[in-house]
Amino acid sequence: MFADFFKSIAQFDDPKFRLVVWRGLGLTFAVLITAFTLIVMGLNQLAQSAAVTAIIGETSWLGNLLNIGGVLFTFVLSIWLMVPIASAIISSFFDEVAQAVEARYYPNLPATRGMKLQDQILTTLGFFGILLLANLGALIFSIFMPFLAPFIFWAANGYLLGREYFQVAAMRRMSRSDATRLFQRHRGAICFSGILIAIPLSIPLVGLFIPVLGAATFTHQFERLRALPSG
Repeated sequence: MFADFFKSIAQFDDPKFRLVVWRGLGLTFAVLITAFTLIVMGLNQLAQSAAVTAIIGETSWLGNLLNIGGVLFTFVLSIWLMVPIASAIISSFFDEVAQAVEARYYPNLPATRGMKLQDQILTTLGFFGILLLANLGALIFSIFMPFLAPFIFWAANGYLLGREYFQVAAMRRMSRSDATRLFQRHRGAICFSGILIAIPLSIPLVGLFIPVLGAATFTHQFERLRALPSG
């Protein structure tokens, strides 16, 4: 599994990798900026609403306070949302990353049909929802046990990244049921790889580049594990 990881790092010189990274980063920041703008606009509208004015009267300081609070809240929220957003966005480009890996390391594989656009959208939204809930749960749990926060983050994201990315890689080459069986047979190794990917995810900014690395790593891992005897 470490060989899978380091082969993926070595492929960052691939222009196809870099293209996915920059597209993913661009979309991630676009989503976060949009969320920031909507929150600030919403708070301004709230401060100027008739209901608020009727309660506390005309106050210029309230709008300023809400703006400052909105900026701080959005900044904290963006740090928390950055990982699930980036991971979900990169999952929509998974096929491009997998094709780049296969072109360099597995050139004799037959072509895949690829996922339909509808399936890609549903997979991306489902993956984002799962990551969002898992990170919310980890965040709440970490408030009460802060000394365990990094381990909770790594465990939750490691399991989810391992399961989802591996099964997406597998379903490019086999049915969903076969992919699930292969995951269950090698659950421990796959989840360990997920944790290996999740650890650098917790490093600010560096974590934005990790989902592409994860997509490549699990493409390697799938090819290696499916070649093992099933017994």
